[in-house]
Amino acid sequence: QITMSLSSSTQGPKRSTECLETLEAQTPSSFQDNPLQQLQLASQEVLERAKRSGRSKCPRCSSSRMFYCYTCFVPVETVPTNEIPNVKLPLKIDIIKHPNEIDGKSTAVHAKLLAPDDVTIYKYPCIPEYEEKKHEIALVFPGPNSVSVKDLALHLQKHSPKGVCNSDDDCSKEPVLKQAKIEPKEEKTSDECISGSRNEGTRLKRIIFIDSTWNQTKKIITDERLQGLLQIELKTRKTCFWRHQKGKPDTYLSTIEAIYYFLVDYHQEILKENYQGQYDNLLFFFSFMYTLIKNAKRHAEKE
Repeated sequence: QITMSLSSSTQGPKRSTECLETLEAQTPSSFQDNPLQQLQLASQEVLERAKRSGRSKCPRCSSSRMFYCYTCFVPVETVPTNEIPNVKLPLKIDIIKHPNEIDGKSTAVHAKLLAPDDVTIYKYPCIPEYEEKKHEIALVFPGPNSVSVKDLALHLQKHSPKGVCNSDDDCSKEPVLKQAKIEPKEEKTSDECISGSRNEGTRLKRIIFIDSTWNQTKKIITDERLQGLLQIELKTRKTCFWRHQKGKPDTYLSTIEAIYYFLVDYHQEILKENYQGQYDNLLFFFSFMYTLIKNAKRHAEKE
């Protein structure tokens, strides 16, 4: 339940305050009221209305929910789908959810709600076989061999198997039928295989995130289906999640934060394009809830 986070999580208000204080020390006063306010977000009036009207029914399973149904991955009846943003992503995202992860506490559903065409959520152990396309896939997870997004293009080049166009190849030699088998809708022309960081980086077709508590990740990360995948670590961002796990560094992000920050870095470092808020709406629900919790804490302090 989303509303439970306002009262039942003892870590919530404390964690939000710490995040806020950290950002206040680093940023001008106009930024202090909400550290997420610089995001370019769609109007959240639809969420304000839903908050005022209270819980509503899921249009699929009829469960009583606030804002969205975290089991059906759809907005509730008081939140029309056409009033929430639809974010287009530069690659596909698979989220592998631990079976014991509490649905109502997970932010993974935000990604599915806001980028439904590009995000798929799997409940472990029911996950895809990635063996055939390892050179097109990376896993966001810290580890001894993990690389930064900035170094991604170089490592993708090293992981590229024979038969896949790389900078030293004459791409015209690649049989069209062979490429058609790999990606029927994405046959490459020689022009698209020109060497350079943008073209190297766009070989990445899919990115995997694990949605679980840090103590639950071992079982998933050691699964043989995920072995041999390039691992990426996000080290430079600090979480603002109100359920941050005690004893873990503040660079351990919630799932939706990890997805958002990865895409921002990917856009700048790999696609080599200026970032102009293209993925900010992935934090549409997250930022709204952050503000709700912060305001609830202030209200409690006044009483």
